[in-house]
Amino acid sequence: MTILVTGATGTVGRHIVEQLVNKGVKVRAISRNPEQANLPESVDVVTGNLMSPETLIPAFQDVTALYLITSSDKTDATLETNPYVVELAEKAGIQSVSLLTVYGDGPVEQAIKNSLLEWTFIQPVGFMANAIDDWQESIRKEGVVRKLGGETRGAIIHEADIAAVFVETLLENGHQGNFYTLTGPEALSTIEQVEIISKCIGKEIKFEELTEEEARSEWKKIGLDEESIDFMVQMSKNPLEIGYTVLPTVEEVTGRPPKTFAEWVSEHKSDFI
Repeated sequence: MTILVTGATGTVGRHIVEQLVNKGVKVRAISRNPEQANLPESVDVVTGNLMSPETLIPAFQDVTALYLITSSDKTDATLETNPYVVELAEKAGIQSVSLLTVYGDGPVEQAIKNSLLEWTFIQPVGFMANAIDDWQESIRKEGVVRKLGGETRGAIIHEADIAAVFVETLLENGHQGNFYTLTGPEALSTIEQVEIISKCIGKEIKFEELTEEEARSEWKKIGLDEESIDFMVQMSKNPLEIGYTVLPTVEEVTGRPPKTFAEWVSEHKSDFI
């Protein structure tokens, strides 16, 4: 069995590769820059681009199962998977795909449902790792976190727990046709997350609530369009119930409870000091 991991250098992908390797599974990983991938030596790292499906044809050969992403989970990367990837995977003889989905109903999801591939869709409600992308710089330099919606709660999840669910779906039967929504073990507000980071690193961190106008200005600066900004404002003020409802999915699939945010912070102290 060879499992192909796309997004192998991403937040979730790296954990999937590591967990599969630890189980003795043969792993092939796709990277646009293989020489910079920094993955375990046993991993077969090949060149490929999800936005240019034809570049993936060699990587698809002799692969049993595929971990697929619809877009990059890195804030500084632009990647939107071309749905034609699905047809090429099917033609290559790949039997199953486990998809990291954001909304569950995009063109890649539709292409998978219209294919003969066995599929599992997995949707995390939010990454604990976003704390690094969003707050690392301001915590290190100023000891402050600024955000709209400080009291808004989210059942964020450890990226290693997301990976563990994917590994189960890639290796074990019985997950085909399922849509798994993943959460952590608790719903925390931003203010509570900041308090946990502060306690763990032993440094006072202030929280400053942004006004909607200030938040919109910040999002414009990083290049978000108006539609995306409107969505971010809505989620900050009135999030969907799915975003803060704790679910037992991780334990049901993996047999163990998901890690807490305090555990995640303990593993990433150096990112905030």
